[in-house]
Amino acid sequence: MALVFLTDDQRPPCPGCSTYLMEPYIRCAKCGPPHLQICLQCFSRGWEDSKHQSDHDYEIIANEFCILESGWTAKDELKLMEAVGDCGFGNWHDIANQIPGKTKQECEQHYIRIFVENAKPPFPVFGIESKSDKADVMICRLSDDPPRPIRDTQKAGEMAGYMPARGDFVMEHDNYAEWDLKDIYFHTQDDKLLNELKYAAVDIYQSRLKERLRRKKIIRNLGLINLSRQKMQERAHSQPIRELFDKLRKFSRLHTPVEQDKLIEGLIYEIDLRREIVRLQEYRECGIKTFIGARLFDRLKARRQQMKTSKNHLDEVLGAVMRDPYSCRQWLQRQALVEAGHSCRELPPIAAPVSRKSATPLDLASFAGYEKLTEKEREMCASVRVIPEAYFEYKTIFQNECDKVGYLKLKHARTLIRIDVNKILKMFDFMVKEGIINATSPS
Repeated sequence: MALVFLTDDQRPPCPGCSTYLMEPYIRCAKCGPPHLQICLQCFSRGWEDSKHQSDHDYEIIANEFCILESGWTAKDELKLMEAVGDCGFGNWHDIANQIPGKTKQECEQHYIRIFVENAKPPFPVFGIESKSDKADVMICRLSDDPPRPIRDTQKAGEMAGYMPARGDFVMEHDNYAEWDLKDIYFHTQDDKLLNELKYAAVDIYQSRLKERLRRKKIIRNLGLINLSRQKMQERAHSQPIRELFDKLRKFSRLHTPVEQDKLIEGLIYEIDLRREIVRLQEYRECGIKTFIGARLFDRLKARRQQMKTSKNHLDEVLGAVMRDPYSCRQWLQRQALVEAGHSCRELPPIAAPVSRKSATPLDLASFAGYEKLTEKEREMCASVRVIPEAYFEYKTIFQNECDKVGYLKLKHARTLIRIDVNKILKMFDFMVKEGIINATSPS
């Protein structure tokens, strides 16, 4: 007698009683093909026909038994494989809907434990689970669910292609790992070497899936999906502590989240201790041996720092601006404000006058349109350094705008053309003086 797992869902009726076969049932090992299958009632009565005899060898066909893990029958395993193929890996909510009596957490943990993390996929090493295995399963469980922002928003863009409703990423790590298996088929006529190569390809694919899952664990357990919340937590620390976070983030894949937090807390505590040691050493160098004296020393030190910031500002005008009367006058004004009790932040800065050399006039004789300019326009364009074609274009823009409104203000003229404001001012004054445009309202 042999126990066989049958995956065919379409079974013929029992030839003895014509009832639909329900598991477990009996299949004759001698009759066939096609195989003769009878129900348990007919088998117990010793039913026979012209071919089948009651003393033939038989097989018990049943799949209501656990083959990979307790609590999961062969039927459940078959439905799980079909559901993963239909819904896709990671869509555990829809997968659980196709397996009666199983939750999405149970489906996810069973699939990962048996078909991904197992040393000999897809069949495990049968035995009692150790405590370490259970601990790994608990670590595999996802931490707090990340937020579910609205699609195409800024928060959704910060989640790096993560789909919260599905618990998966749009682009996986090693996203094309399945391509190496899409053309592999196992046939009975394949030789041994070819089968070994196919098995090796499947083993490589399993290792790539484990690496993909390991990276997902790191991202989910450390909260790297929700970067905004992580940045808010880091803002509570000073700049040196933030730099410490950045340096240690690369080591987070080697620890659990709790171990990583303990490591960072220990280093922060070390920084605080070093700072306190330096402060105590400063007290000792200054001859302070009591905490009352230390508090008095801190107050005097803070006052001394404040006096340094409100020092004489003569050094700011020394050097290049020392002989400049304008800078000296500014310095005297600042000193008067300091003596009046104003803080340094309220004092106006000393601005030394910058002497600008006037640009040499532009030679316009070689430019097109020079003959069309009047003598005054030639002098103005040469001093402003505007070529004739640009001047005619600006002149047309100003005249058209002036004709529409009846007048043109300098403020409006600056918005019409985007050049140096000094050039606009000189051209505007020239056109108003020559009567080309009107700068006042007719009313």
